[in-house]
Amino acid sequence: MFAAPQRAAGASPVCSRKGCRDDASWQLLWNNPRIHTPDRRKAWASCPTHVEWFEEYLRERGLWKETLPLTADHPPEIR
Repeated sequence: MFAAPQRAAGASPVCSRKGCRDDASWQLLWNNPRIHTPDRRKAWASCPTHVEWFEEYLRERGLWKETLPLTADHPPEIR
């Protein structure tokens, strides 16, 4: 059985792209209207290399809502 690499408490989140373990600096907020209420937001973390890939993927499916920096004053936003 394999486990995902663990980060120390307080460490930066890692990119959500499969196989990428880089530090995330962006969060992409999305919502699937078929299963989520309109105010619900899910978030994927992204490194600078994959932020465009995630945004394009979500936009093509009509799921993208917003891309925000992932900083201390903008922690991951999941509602």
